[in-house]
Amino acid sequence: MKLINRISMLSLFGGAVLLMSYLTNLNVETPSSIQNSGIPSSDISNHHNPKGGFINTANDFNDNTAILPLLIRYATEKRIDAIPEHVIPVQSVTQSQLNNMKSDTIIRLGHSSLFMQLNGQKWLIDPVFSDRASPFSFIGPKRFHQPPIALSDLPDIDGILISHDHYDHLDEASIKFLAQKVKHFVVPLGVDHHLKKWQVPTNTIHALDWWQSITLDGITLTATPTQHFSGRGLFDKNETLWASYVIKTPDSSLFFSGDSGYFDGFKAIGERFGPFDITMIETGAYDKDWADIHMTPEQSLQAHIDLKGRNMLPIHNGTFDLAFHAWYEPFNRIAQLAHQAHVPLLTPIMGQAITVNKLPQTKEWWNTFVPSKNQ
Repeated sequence: MKLINRISMLSLFGGAVLLMSYLTNLNVETPSSIQNSGIPSSDISNHHNPKGGFINTANDFNDNTAILPLLIRYATEKRIDAIPEHVIPVQSVTQSQLNNMKSDTIIRLGHSSLFMQLNGQKWLIDPVFSDRASPFSFIGPKRFHQPPIALSDLPDIDGILISHDHYDHLDEASIKFLAQKVKHFVVPLGVDHHLKKWQVPTNTIHALDWWQSITLDGITLTATPTQHFSGRGLFDKNETLWASYVIKTPDSSLFFSGDSGYFDGFKAIGERFGPFDITMIETGAYDKDWADIHMTPEQSLQAHIDLKGRNMLPIHNGTFDLAFHAWYEPFNRIAQLAHQAHVPLLTPIMGQAITVNKLPQTKEWWNTFVPSKNQ
């Protein structure tokens, strides 16, 4: 079973998916409320593959990771502390607490899933409430912890942001459950096709290309580039777009990275939209064999600096076993790096509220669960 789980995980995040082939061009309707953010047209379209779907724009991007060596690694390589030995702390939250949350507050729900109270509205980013980040309920990466609030206990949600269609970011069961209680779904181009297939009302879906913005009830959301890939099966590689987001409210400026390798796009985003009060930056599930699509902690910190971020909130960690490193390694490395660089780091336990204009003190909570030999 362990081997099956590892192979299933590989197919999701860096191995078998890399065998998927480009298919047809997307035909996406663009609502008139969507605006290009003053970016030259060449910058908007150069990631569209003439053969269909999308591509990364870096000249040195490596999309040729060999599948067989990765399969051998997953089958044979011994990993240390890939999952916690004990249940990690989670601060439970209630529907009433979410309904009365202060504006411009962020709560980590796990991995890259977040709740945000913005300008009097309730938003979710990449909500994954299922037990496994997998197309199957019986194999694949399983959660270390339960979410701070059950899916059924959530209040009505004003909007959901989706970064891309991988299973640890786009959870079919969660979307289907939320479909009728969400006013707006903001997604990258092509991801709207998944949502329509899952019976999400078409009039609630807003599909954005890179550098396109939409303003919804005083919140401006701009889809910005990342260096990643997409696909949920063996034959749909890069049919849908992957994105990060700039989130602007009357009182705060936020950035959500989605998944990405390090590239010069972070600096371009920082120059056009920075500075940011908080950057929510992918910091976890990195490896030498997929270095172009996920960042090391050193690169995550540099991305934060490129973005002109003030406070950094590491995400994409602490919930699923997706790589070869220990589950706590991303926390340890980014904490040390941020300290050395004098970058304010936010490391809340899952469920702890982070309010932009009154930031709490956060602790290195994971150290309690790190074996003494590795501290």
